[in-house]
Amino acid sequence: MAVPDFQSMMLPFLQYAADGKEHDLGGVSMAIVNKFKLSREDIDELLPSGNQTRLFNRLGWCRTHLKNANLIEYVRRGVFRITARGQELLAKKPTALNLKALDEYPEHKAWFHQKKSTTEPDLVPSSSRATPEEQMEALAKDLKQKLAVELLEYVKTMDPFRFQRLVLDLLLAMGYGGSREEAAMETQKSNDEGVDGLINEDRLGLDRIYIQAKRWTKGSVGRPDIQGFVGALAGKHAQKGVFITTSEFAQPAIDFARSISQRVILIDGQRLADLMIEHNLGVSRANYYELKRVDNDYFEEG
Repeated sequence: MAVPDFQSMMLPFLQYAADGKEHDLGGVSMAIVNKFKLSREDIDELLPSGNQTRLFNRLGWCRTHLKNANLIEYVRRGVFRITARGQELLAKKPTALNLKALDEYPEHKAWFHQKKSTTEPDLVPSSSRATPEEQMEALAKDLKQKLAVELLEYVKTMDPFRFQRLVLDLLLAMGYGGSREEAAMETQKSNDEGVDGLINEDRLGLDRIYIQAKRWTKGSVGRPDIQGFVGALAGKHAQKGVFITTSEFAQPAIDFARSISQRVILIDGQRLADLMIEHNLGVSRANYYELKRVDNDYFEEG
């Protein structure tokens, strides 16, 4: 079972603290793991940022919401306990607890829906099942996907020899060839707008990677194209190659590349755009948002 959303954790979280004792997130996390029968993979799953597990991120926000509804209180750093209001709520034997229910408490409603101005909309709707970090990462992923589509449209309209330079720039940005002066790239003009070449795998040139690049705007790359490329590799006694296209690969082409002894990497238009974004090629930073959190160590009682 996947890690439940933070609203689904609210009632079990509060029930865990029903004994009135002091607790921490480590203890409640084990209770959540057991209740929802989470696997080791679920427990270890990280947010896309890689800075925190999804479980502890959601537990942290669950705790924050319960605290701002005055259902639990912070005793000291990392330690909480249930309040009288929390006990009263559990005495009613609720079957679920969510943001809408917490908004019945004025403290939570005032905190959760606070705005900088009367015209500013809520950035986190009360119906949301994701934490703020997850919502930001989902938004960033959506923006990245839209950027990739726009970027690929530009690439498809490039001159074939400008596309050749783009391929070289990308491979250099990824660490192949060392520097432009050290990189080796041989090209030849062809009727299908392809670019044949090679680049050093490392700065010392201990091995070489052969490249085929096709700037296609229609259709997909089929098995015959990959077979021809593999034949060229065999003629040069090469074992490594990269086939790059602005289009996509037909499934027979993908299956063939997986079945051969040579190592041939297929990069379609979507992955090409993703790699360009990852290595800042053809894109520039529009805005930068820094996410901060409270430094508990600063407020720790010494």
